[in-house]
Amino acid sequence: MMSEVPTPQVRPMRPYFSSGPCAKPPVWSPDKLATESLGRSHRAKIGKTRLAYCIDLMREMLQLPDTHRIGIVPGSDTGAFEMAMWTMLGARPVTTLAWESFGEGWVTDAAKQLKLDPTVIRADYGQLPDLGQVDWSNDVLFTWNGTTSGVRVPDGDWISADREGLSFADSTSAVFAYDLPWDKIDVATFSWQKVLGGEGGHGVLILGPRAVERLETYTPAWPLPKVFRLVSKGALAEGVFKGETINTPSMLAVEDAIFALEWAKSLGGLDGLKARSDANAAALDKIVSERAWLSHLAADPASRSKTSVCLSVAGADEGFIKKFAGLLEAEGAAYDIAGYRDAPPGLRIWCGATVDTADIEALGPWLDWAYASLNA
Repeated sequence: MMSEVPTPQVRPMRPYFSSGPCAKPPVWSPDKLATESLGRSHRAKIGKTRLAYCIDLMREMLQLPDTHRIGIVPGSDTGAFEMAMWTMLGARPVTTLAWESFGEGWVTDAAKQLKLDPTVIRADYGQLPDLGQVDWSNDVLFTWNGTTSGVRVPDGDWISADREGLSFADSTSAVFAYDLPWDKIDVATFSWQKVLGGEGGHGVLILGPRAVERLETYTPAWPLPKVFRLVSKGALAEGVFKGETINTPSMLAVEDAIFALEWAKSLGGLDGLKARSDANAAALDKIVSERAWLSHLAADPASRSKTSVCLSVAGADEGFIKKFAGLLEAEGAAYDIAGYRDAPPGLRIWCGATVDTADIEALGPWLDWAYASLNA
């Protein structure tokens, strides 16, 4: 039976540390969302206008060049990335990089579903593979920020400027938190539910000019479902990248994303979002450095995520972590901080821009409390 351990006096004001869906922006409330588009057709003028405005805001906040197109697509980040794979792969050899569960998912799709016999470059959770092994005559698939391992690529220097293949970057926990080198990225995907704290269900697909060229000059050997079709009569379906979505979007989710993007703009845009993520990651790093029983799963700071920070707890197994997270949830001190189910047992604490640094700082004593309670 656990002995009584003194309970910390100060709780995080917003104990939302889930790595997806993530905390809403601090000023969010449902009554602040615009509602004029709700109950209207997404193909009516108002629906098209709001979808196009959302795309324009994403371009502005991401500092995305005019060379790249942005489309809102179904199925969250997974749907967006699979859309890219199914429509563009097969034209040349494929290399897949995997150091966490979602990267492994793309390996499975390329190998077992599309049967492309990819070159697979792997690393264990917490590690980054040798990026120098990548052959850029291939199409290359990777996660920019591994949400389930807390490991990210440090930059885009390893991506060849004169690559023959396309770079496919699953960027769902990276966009709005890092400077991304768009000249090195041919395909990027994400969902609003991560750094923006938006709703799930919709993905965002970003295509550079080389990806558009692939779509217009290559036809896959396999049939494509309707929701994946980006080409009509041999040309890119440009409407998809102007707000004419392939299927019906949730205008409520779109309005929620617009709210988050306008909030981001009020902070100074990308620089403001990055500053908040950086401050949160630094606050959590301070907590970790002060505790011998807590450590980063990603040992190398250069490739350590600043958003989905994964931590190891000394001596912890899956059962211990489940109890640890359960204690904090029951106290209303932290929600959803157990590590991903496929990852080594540990904690995962979201440090993206929608989290307040004061709440990260307030979390430290609660982590001590839970650890002491379970070891008493």
